[in-house]
Amino acid sequence: VFADLQTVHETRHRPIGGAETFTGARKPSETQPVEIDTEDAGNILLRFDGGGHGSVRVSQTTAGRKNSLQYELAAAQGSLAWNSESPNSLFCGHRDQANENLIRDPALMSGPAADVANYPGGHNEGFPDTFKQLCIDFYRQVERGRDPRSALPTFADGHREVQLCEAILESHRTESWVEV
Repeated sequence: VFADLQTVHETRHRPIGGAETFTGARKPSETQPVEIDTEDAGNILLRFDGGGHGSVRVSQTTAGRKNSLQYELAAAQGSLAWNSESPNSLFCGHRDQANENLIRDPALMSGPAADVANYPGGHNEGFPDTFKQLCIDFYRQVERGRDPRSALPTFADGHREVQLCEAILESHRTESWVEV
């Protein structure tokens, strides 16, 4: 990994008396300044075993983006792009034919994809459904006689995540590539 992290806003404004994130309420009128000493944006370059390359851009400060996750895969003959703010649409880029926007339709999905689609076409599934799907998968594992923990992250998965985060921080500090 090679990471470049930054603090965009060295001072933020905390609501006095708290705020209710999911109510849609307007911004509180009274705030107090808070000094920020952590990163709130970053760019990370990746090199994978087998020769693949990737990049990750993260930001907690992008204007107009409240909770956007965007994924893009690029290959020799095509590409895919998905944005959580438009969850029913998958962009499919082609070199030898017209590009297309694939609209989510559970009736046309393969088995594994259809298993996690609970609403008919035209109805968004989103952030809260992630947790619902986790619980459904847990109970599905029990129903099939499997250890339900097999579908959940393990301590080893968590340890690997910490190793990745430490490598990203080390790369930023040393301004060099770091092996994970």
